[in-house]
Amino acid sequence: MQSLEAELESARGLAIDDLADAIESIGFECTRCGACCTGHGEDEHTATVFPDEVRELEAADVDSDTAPESDDRDWRDVARPVPYGLEERNGELEGETFEWALQTDGCGDCVFYAEDDDGVGACTAHDDRPLICRTYPFSVALAGTSQPMGEAVDEEGVVRAHECEGLGRDISREDAEELARALKERAVRELEEAIGVRDKYESADPGPGEVVVHDSEGAKRIDGTPRPPDARGTDRN
Repeated sequence: MQSLEAELESARGLAIDDLADAIESIGFECTRCGACCTGHGEDEHTATVFPDEVRELEAADVDSDTAPESDDRDWRDVARPVPYGLEERNGELEGETFEWALQTDGCGDCVFYAEDDDGVGACTAHDDRPLICRTYPFSVALAGTSQPMGEAVDEEGVVRAHECEGLGRDISREDAEELARALKERAVRELEEAIGVRDKYESADPGPGEVVVHDSEGAKRIDGTPRPPDARGTDRN
């Protein structure tokens, strides 16, 4: 397996035209079914976001009657720790994990997802949505990049397409190129993030009822604030 640095160079070398060709060949049009924004059974919606994307969503204009205004919106309104590696004890999560996911509501759906009276879904923060949302249902086959939910059902070159009812539909060249640019940016950002996490990581030894999240900026508390190294084993949230 190549190093993350080698994979990053591969991501930076991806040709937009080649990615767009692959996307055009597979075909895609969003049907606004909401499947990529909602939870499924006991599985909550889990879409990973970069720390700077969380901050952008904190300040974003949101077209929703239920979401907090940007002046009142904080980190935990936008993001939650990726749940893998965490345990629930006495009704509280604890442990350490890597990276952030978009926050969910009581139904396990993305907190920024809403349906109109006809049941048609929409992102209430569409203009500020993260790269993983902009590029769904596609990913690139490079180690160190994330794969959206759902198995890969088609593949062209390094482009993978994951389960989605919008696959196989006609897509314009302009839209394919826009998707391709976002897909390349996401691959580069994910590998830069993975390298940052690796280089910043120090075992946190979280205390009872404490969650520690490691991202490219270092160890953080559940509210996104930095966790000092000397808080190891004693800090509560």
